[in-house]
Amino acid sequence: MLRLTVFSMLWFAALAVSAVAGYDVVRDYSGQTFFSGWDFYGGYDNLTLGDVWWLNQSDATSQGLAYIDSEGHAIIKVDNTTNVPLGQKRNSIRITSQDAYDVGSLWIIDVNHIPYGCSVWPAFWSFGPNWPEDGEIDIIEAINVMGNNQMAIHTTEGCTHGSQNQLGTTIGTDCSLPAGCVVAETSPNSYESGFAAAGGGVWATQFDVSGIYIWFWSRPNIPASITQANATSSIDISQWGTPHASFLSDTCNITQYFSPQNLVIDITLCGDWAGVGWNYNATCGNSGPTGLCYNDCVAGPGSPRYDEAYFDISYIRAYTTALPSPSATLIGSPTLISSPTLSVTASTANNRGSSGARKLDSGRQIRWSLFISVLSVAIGALSIL
Repeated sequence: MLRLTVFSMLWFAALAVSAVAGYDVVRDYSGQTFFSGWDFYGGYDNLTLGDVWWLNQSDATSQGLAYIDSEGHAIIKVDNTTNVPLGQKRNSIRITSQDAYDVGSLWIIDVNHIPYGCSVWPAFWSFGPNWPEDGEIDIIEAINVMGNNQMAIHTTEGCTHGSQNQLGTTIGTDCSLPAGCVVAETSPNSYESGFAAAGGGVWATQFDVSGIYIWFWSRPNIPASITQANATSSIDISQWGTPHASFLSDTCNITQYFSPQNLVIDITLCGDWAGVGWNYNATCGNSGPTGLCYNDCVAGPGSPRYDEAYFDISYIRAYTTALPSPSATLIGSPTLISSPTLSVTASTANNRGSSGARKLDSGRQIRWSLFISVLSVAIGALSIL
């Protein structure tokens, strides 16, 4: 009879673990309010020296470069209607989330179309408050007409990357170098025309004390835990399988090299990756008479050159857990949780979203306390046997 009771206690303890193994939503960017959680840059590209002027929100809206379409999707695009005089820049968009998300976060972006074309350089990424000292995570980033997406992290000296537990191919191992620690996507349809033709796809990024993990799924392969989720439901990552990029803490101490991260969506043109040397000439050198990215692409008519240079985003959701989070390195093993995260996410200078995070914490603490109590009783009972 005692053995049956102990088994029941352990079963209830397991239920308690499953109840807190997932992540809870702290911010949903979607629909008509998508842009309310972002700041528009309103200045020239002083980051990658691209040939664009990132508009403020008023100009972006009036010029039709940032809007919500009839399906409720956020459209972010490069100006494809203006004949740009030689020497001037083309208008585009860069937005930064007003919330910053700490270790213990999960971000999911559902995208239907990614910008592409000669000179085009789109990105969905994150950065800390004192860039680049506080880390950068590149989730979606590619140039010109590359066939696949690349994922990367950028840090100060001392952070490196191996190739363990990931589906992508590592092509950079020193995260302090200009290119960072880069992982090339190996799954099909992660960029260019193939991405939209397959119906788009989803990226998920786990920002965990044990590492930074990025998954990609083309539309037909998105797991049920994501397709069945909504703007308020929690999500469980335990069935997602091996990440496409894994930046493990054993060679890069995440809490040392990364501070809370703001999310960024931007599109630049040419610049110091897409527009220089072999990077441009390999696929786009014949785009015009000069062989120069700016002269043959940016200047002059915008269409059809930039007709595909737009993001179509269904939603971005940010999740958090103040409890031990499911570690990507442990998926499939008997242990479902990693070491505790260090702090709560969704913190900002003006505390946007922090009250919601505190409410979530209270619920988690109750559930975690219940789990600890049940487990303690079970262990005590086992010691009697």
